[in-house]
Amino acid sequence: MVHGFIMVDTAVGASEELLGPISEATGVTAANIIAGDWDMIVEADGEEVYDILQVASSMISGMEGVEDTKTYVALDD
Repeated sequence: MVHGFIMVDTAVGASEELLGPISEATGVTAANIIAGDWDMIVEADGEEVYDILQVASSMISGMEGVEDTKTYVALDD
């Protein structure tokens, strides 16, 4: 099992409306609005690193209101 963290930058005011759809995306285990350089942090699990990247690139990045993402993969369990 692979665990990843996806940082999400959203358009102004879009974080709250994106929280539900992102939380419900396949592979997402948690999503939180945060303060700082990024607007949200999303946790995702998958069988392979590819699964985490798929969540970030195909599901989250394509949502209206998402401006940028950065993905980190955990090296330990």
